Amino acid sequence: MNRKRLRIHWGCLLLLLAGASSISYTRAQIPLTIEQALDIAEENNPDLIAAKLNLERYQYNLVAQQASLKSRFSLDLDPINYSRSRRFDNRLSQWYTNETLNTSGTFMVSQPILLTDGEVSLINTFGWQDNQSTVEGMDNRNRAFSNDLYLRLNQPLFTYNRRKMEMRQIEFDYENAGIRYALQRLNTERSITNQFYAVFMAQSSLAISQEELENSEQSFEIIRNKVEADLAAREELYQAELNLANAQSAVEERIVSLENAKDQLKQTLGMPLYEDIEVAVEIEVSPVAIDLVQAVQSGLSSRMELRQREIDIELAELQMIQTKSLNEFRGDISLSIGIIGDHERFEKMYDNPTQNPRVAVSLTVPIFDWGEKRARVRAQRVAQTLAKLEQENLRIDIELEVRQTWRRLENLRTQIDIAEKSVRNAQLAYDINLTRYREGDLTGMEISQFQTQLSNRRMAYSQALINYKIELLNMKILTLYDYEANQHIVPIREWVGVTH
Repeated sequence: MNRKRLRIHWGCLLLLLAGASSISYTRAQIPLTIEQALDIAEENNPDLIAAKLNLERYQYNLVAQQASLKSRFSLDLDPINYSRSRRFDNRLSQWYTNETLNTSGTFMVSQPILLTDGEVSLINTFGWQDNQSTVEGMDNRNRAFSNDLYLRLNQPLFTYNRRKMEMRQIEFDYENAGIRYALQRLNTERSITNQFYAVFMAQSSLAISQEELENSEQSFEIIRNKVEADLAAREELYQAELNLANAQSAVEERIVSLENAKDQLKQTLGMPLYEDIEVAVEIEVSPVAIDLVQAVQSGLSSRMELRQREIDIELAELQMIQTKSLNEFRGDISLSIGIIGDHERFEKMYDNPTQNPRVAVSLTVPIFDWGEKRARVRAQRVAQTLAKLEQENLRIDIELEVRQTWRRLENLRTQIDIAEKSVRNAQLAYDINLTRYREGDLTGMEISQFQTQLSNRRMAYSQALINYKIELLNMKILTLYDYEANQHIVPIREWVGVTH
């Protein structure tokens, strides 16, 4: 009965392994290094793609705003305009009939002035009209060409430069988008690294479980031969069967865990879930000596989040200017000068030109706003104070994170040494006790405990190495300094800050 149950366990395991093997043969495994994973994520990670598209959107907004400061050319055409109406002339107290047919076009070149927020325009309106009026049976008619050419200046007074402020806001939005993209790249690198090592640990755990299964098979064969030769009690065979079944179950669980870890990594990389991957990594840790003071200074001088807080403060100052402009005293001035010519013949339009200077000044004078402006200004001052407070808190948080990560790195260096010695000792203990088990001095349960101890020590050592690599990556992200390569890293490329 026991052997029948054992054969059933073996059959299930073989079917599972055969299924996994068939999957791997039908879908060729893609060997993947961590560098290749980061390259794939650069092109396919959904969050990274969204951040990059957002950066492009603000870049186009900036390009459009810069283009709006250049000369604009426009042409308005009225090809035909015909009307016939009956009107009353108040001066002569009589009715008359007016019939008009005209065509015209206006060409304008306007140039915004960024320095003063004004605008200068050159405007030319050319037209032709046929105008006929009938008064008490008498017809008056005029057919003539006309041209109105003038230069106009519009300039706001006693107010802030709205065009320049809008440009500054768009520049800040663009820089902020670049920082968010760079931060997303760093966060994606951290996430992929964690998931990559999670797959590696799952592969290692599966390999160790398969090795445990092989050892359990050998132990089962040894004890079965001893029982059949009446050299050991049958209870030992039952325990060996239980150990073998547990090893088979552990292999099955590790296969499931490995596939789940692979799917999570593929999702982060933006790879199709049906593709099969196998991570390839050599965890070699060379402990790096990091100076805490230098690490803190590097973090405080290069962290992009601090620049984001600076942008928030500058945006709050711009917002204060806008808030103070509520119900403001302001003025507008419009100046223009030009000449108008008209004649029945085209070539004689300017034989007798007429100058047409224009001057217009308008003022807006606030009277009473029930305290609205004062309240909004106070609210904006509170917002400025909060922005500065967030910047100070962020500086403290950065220093705190760097110090904590530095302590964890120092502690992990010690843990790696301890874990390495533990693996060596556990391996020696297992080899010695395996010989004793073969000679009949140990039971199956006792050798299983030594085997489990060895597996746990090996997994703990691998995990200690991975923890150190991850914390070293965290330190690189926190300080924007690569301590393994001994150089600064610049996650923000040439697109950020080019407008300053």
